Amino acid sequence: VQLQASGGGLVQAGGSLTLSCAASGRTFSSGVMGWFRQTPGNEREFVAAITWAVTIPYYSASVKGRFTISRASARNTVYLQMNSLEPEDTAVYYCARDTDYVLGSDVTDRARYDYWGQGTQVTVSS
Repeated sequence: VQLQASGGGLVQAGGSLTLSCAASGRTFSSGVMGWFRQTPGNEREFVAAITWAVTIPYYSASVKGRFTISRASARNTVYLQMNSLEPEDTAVYYCARDTDYVLGSDVTDRARYDYWGQGTQVTVSS
């Protein structure tokens, strides 16, 4: 499985961006796909995730209400709509897939994810 993330860029505070992540291979019927972000010197942190068999979204407290995760199952693609962006959202954003997810697993645990995209830079200017 290869994950290809896109959609990053430079935006002013209060603006919006939409990230996309397309996964290669046959159509998924289970698992979870998530977004994490990382700034220099810091650990990669959970942003959002969405389960595949039954659509359940999860968000970190810092983005809930501003970001929306969605999926296009037929295209193995996950999206992250980011609104009301803040300078604190500046980071490299990574998409990832947990193929062994079962209901109740911790989607915020990056160690669970076995496939990662290459990252896309999001810069929010003040």
